[in-house]
Amino acid sequence: MKDKTLLGGLIVMGVGVILIGIVWALFLQPDRTPSEPLSAIPIELAVDSADYTIFEINSTESDVTFSLDEVLRGLPTIVNGSSRQVAGQIAVNFENPSSSQIGPILINARTLATDNEFRDKAIHSFILDTDVYEQIIFEPTQIQGLPDQFVTNEPIAIQLEGNLTVREITRKVSFAGTVTANGRTSLTGSASTVINRSDFQLEIPNAPGVANVSEEVSLTIHFVAQPAN
Repeated sequence: MKDKTLLGGLIVMGVGVILIGIVWALFLQPDRTPSEPLSAIPIELAVDSADYTIFEINSTESDVTFSLDEVLRGLPTIVNGSSRQVAGQIAVNFENPSSSQIGPILINARTLATDNEFRDKAIHSFILDTDVYEQIIFEPTQIQGLPDQFVTNEPIAIQLEGNLTVREITRKVSFAGTVTANGRTSLTGSASTVINRSDFQLEIPNAPGVANVSEEVSLTIHFVAQPAN
């Protein structure tokens, strides 16, 4: 009789766990849909804007990526995630390139995705809390490496200093990358940095089979920007 009672209890418990999982999957998952279309914040120029061409990042041809290490079910794994929901403006002075500016770069964190749906749910629900903190923002404060004159289709090595905000926590970061002026019709480039999760209080929840998630996270933006209308 005791065995039957124990078995019945285990069955009820198992059914309860399944029902909780179904409810969570149907109703309690983080919202992965942007609350509104992502738009660039208009760049604010301290001088006459007539000297500048305003370029805007084309999200269909650009992306942001992140990469970190973990051990998944005993196997060392490189986790890669990405989103095309990125926006921003770049003001270029072709006569005086060193005065060019980059406006805030916005990323919709709800759209970040890896190759694992369960990992994505953990990222959005527990790590980034994207229902509350929908956007990640990088605000450049300084550009180093701009030349006296642009040469068409010639990559330029640059360093971007600025403030990165994740979950309303802001830290100074430095991106290294390149930018290429394709005449005056488009800009292309990429920039990367490495951050520490702990600087932004990005804690990894306990999950079966997941261990040794790296403290360092690599961030990269690949962008194509065209003159704003």
